[in-house]
Amino acid sequence: MADDDGLDLFDDPDEEGEGTPPRRRADTAASAPGRRGYDPDEEDASVDELFDGRSDDDTAGVTTSKRKRRWPLVFLAIVLALLLAVVGAIAYYIKSINVGMDNVDRAQIVVQGTRPPSVETGAQTFVLVGSDSRGWDRGRSDTLMVAYLPANREKLYLISFLRDMWVTIPANDVVKRDSKAKINAAYSWGGMPLTIKVLEGLTDVKMDHGVVIDFNGFKKLSSDLGGIQVYNPQEFDSLGHHFDKGNVTLEGDTALAYVHERKTLRRGDLDRAANERAVLSAMIDKIFSKGTLANPSKFSNVMSDVGSTMTVDDALTNKEVRKLATSLKFDSGEDIVPLQAPIKGFDTSKDGQQYDVVDEAGMQELAQAMRTDTMDEYAANHPA
Repeated sequence: MADDDGLDLFDDPDEEGEGTPPRRRADTAASAPGRRGYDPDEEDASVDELFDGRSDDDTAGVTTSKRKRRWPLVFLAIVLALLLAVVGAIAYYIKSINVGMDNVDRAQIVVQGTRPPSVETGAQTFVLVGSDSRGWDRGRSDTLMVAYLPANREKLYLISFLRDMWVTIPANDVVKRDSKAKINAAYSWGGMPLTIKVLEGLTDVKMDHGVVIDFNGFKKLSSDLGGIQVYNPQEFDSLGHHFDKGNVTLEGDTALAYVHERKTLRRGDLDRAANERAVLSAMIDKIFSKGTLANPSKFSNVMSDVGSTMTVDDALTNKEVRKLATSLKFDSGEDIVPLQAPIKGFDTSKDGQQYDVVDEAGMQELAQAMRTDTMDEYAANHPA
């Protein structure tokens, strides 16, 4: 039976009718992407074949979409890698610092008698003694300073007390009564505790902490840093080393010779004290410089030797040192201010000792600045 169009719905599809075009069998190639004759059950298509026949806009859209999905993963991988590197570096530096602090010797400050009250401003004071050993109880000392750290932590003031200052030293195990002597005798007779007692008597300011620096360790530390540079204001010789006027680089034995000399300097102890402050400032600056901090091996050696060079009071625990370090706001040697405890001349004792005469009025002015945390004003009026 035929419909109105003359198509016999029941004709055999394999037989061609008259005037009727042969029916085409469905071509798998028409429904499959890629090249003609591709059979997904028999072979895999390449990437190019999968997109063959699509417009450039279509393929660009697919590629861009894939890239968009991949980019966050790539970015995350980079961030994680950097984070791991930073964490590893921080862990290394923290370990180096801990090793350095563990190398520090600690001792008690047992000061006899009544002591001044602590400064209420939040400032801190550190007695620095340069010795030929790490001894706390007694020894030979050529260097005496007070490091004053103001409450705002923006600067560090290094105050030199000349070794030949004539002071009253309280009775002790060596000399059983109060006596007049050079200030460096305090460390020889009673170590750090007696030295602190003398300084507190001079200033009526409580000394919070004590630090003994071994000169031999100081020599090694200067070598670890690759030398330190200071400006030398005058030409001189010391312990077989010659120092020209101008910028000089100090390392090892030369660093030790530079801070030891006083007899050939024009102002004797005054010039030596100035040289000591310059070297200590340069060393602190070099320790915290990019050249040291960016070199893990160098930083580790420096931290280890810093610790093995010092003896400190037992109140300076590792925790307290970390707390103190993170509070500091100065970052270069320019923020370290050199000062000189005032003297007003020279004299000779009855037994023939030449000594420096303390300027008592000037000392009280310095002490007042320490008590009131106005060292910035004092330093401006009394440059070293």
